[in-house]
Amino acid sequence: MSDDFLPFSRPSISQAAIDDVVACLKSGWITTGPRVAQFTDALKDYFHAAHALPLMSATTGLHFALLAMQLEPGDEVITTPLTFAATLNSIVLAGGKPVLVDIDPTTLNMDLNLLEEAITERTRVIIPVHFAGLPVDLDWLYEIANKHGLRVLEDAAHAMGSEYKGKRIGSFGDTQVFSFHPNKNMTTGEGGCVVTRDQELAEQIARLRFHGIDRQAFNRYGKNGSQDYEIVMPGFKSNMTDIQAAIGIHQLKELAGFITRRNELAARYQEALADWQQWTLPTAPAYEHLHSWHIYTPLLNEEAAKMNRDEFMLAMKEKNIGTGLHYRAVHLYPYYRQAFDFKLGDFPKAEDVCERIVSLPLFPSMTDADHDRVLDVMYTIFN
Repeated sequence: MSDDFLPFSRPSISQAAIDDVVACLKSGWITTGPRVAQFTDALKDYFHAAHALPLMSATTGLHFALLAMQLEPGDEVITTPLTFAATLNSIVLAGGKPVLVDIDPTTLNMDLNLLEEAITERTRVIIPVHFAGLPVDLDWLYEIANKHGLRVLEDAAHAMGSEYKGKRIGSFGDTQVFSFHPNKNMTTGEGGCVVTRDQELAEQIARLRFHGIDRQAFNRYGKNGSQDYEIVMPGFKSNMTDIQAAIGIHQLKELAGFITRRNELAARYQEALADWQQWTLPTAPAYEHLHSWHIYTPLLNEEAAKMNRDEFMLAMKEKNIGTGLHYRAVHLYPYYRQAFDFKLGDFPKAEDVCERIVSLPLFPSMTDADHDRVLDVMYTIFN
């Protein structure tokens, strides 16, 4: 058994993807070009969606989607306190006010029993987070959103490859944002995409991602291209490059295999840890779904473990095993305390989870021997 450091996540990049990146570099066309167009078409086919827009990050996708929804000062956007800060940052940067709903401690997703009481006359958008790749109960959520005339922007950063009642996340509903960060279910190095059925929204995001230009401009330097274009609004610079897309094209083809292996590893943890008093394990909801297991996040029971979560993570690191923390309760960061008067005790279920949650190693190239090593090290730490 190797004693090398085992990270909690590692991307799986095929030789074919590496060769395509090299070919891209040699082609002389490395920014937005034909490979981004190919990747865009592949994403639209994968999601059976009219509009898929690759971007430099999922954070940008959330930001641009909210800008395209034209929030006005004081407009409220509802989300969860158990998420990366990017979710709330995007709301604020788009001019909205984040309103939080506590989590269901069994699924770690937003508790939909509490959702309606958070809706006010200023609510415009709901942003559910499919935490760890477990889909939110979308029938229930969309029923509430439609009842109140609200947009739904799904933060699906964890959920590439997840399914809800036999349908891929991203293939139905309002608008979804996916992440292609290196620790996600598939990667383009950095990157993400927005998927939507709203043509006007898609057109707005397309303009926002490249300087407010009114048309696709990547081929304007080619033999048959035109250098004529119009700036129709102030825009940003967040276009995906062909180097990134060269990786993404191959990652998308391999995604089903990645998800299968993630499920195998998660099932291995569930079986091996079932009787460990030190852990409270993830729980599956009753509705039909496919969990993509972006991360495997049990909760440490401190009394049984005789240590807290941070002490456990340090002990694992000292044994050359990496772990992750996803996430600290976002409303307790200084900015959100000060700007929106959030405080300890506002969302007790999320706060409890965020003190105990830990991400154990899980990635497609992780071997059974790697998995056994994690379990053996944990056994030695607890005994």
